[in-house]
Amino acid sequence: MLNNQQRFSVSASTLKSLAAIVWILGGIILILKGTSLIVEANSLNPKIDWAWPVLIWGIILGSLKAKFIFVKVCKKNLARINELDNPQIGQFYRAKFFVFLLAMIITAIILSKMAVGNQKFLYGLAALDLSIAVALIASSFIFWKH
Repeated sequence: MLNNQQRFSVSASTLKSLAAIVWILGGIILILKGTSLIVEANSLNPKIDWAWPVLIWGIILGSLKAKFIFVKVCKKNLARINELDNPQIGQFYRAKFFVFLLAMIITAIILSKMAVGNQKFLYGLAALDLSIAVALIASSFIFWKH
């Protein structure tokens, strides 16, 4: 019979794939949320349409975040995975990453509720969400290279 440690053992490659999937899913979710916020902002005052500037800023800022922050985070996580002696299914990120992710989700929910009815706030939040989405997706190539 297998003990618990053997039962949940996986390859480092599996952990890297799981990490990449979470990274990309986060990007996709934020793209959907960001575009939804833009639609909501446009509906408040269709005469003031900042959709394109918000999208462009999201791409520019996201590209910078990817290059200077997220790629380094991905590389650091891959190095950590490579150093694991007996990789376990839940180790594709450290526990503190999941705590940080939960904090980000809660913050996003609070900010989204605060932004309701405020066109500028909605556009700003959309730019933030899109920039993080671009950074996540653009930096995900690091996972696939390794």
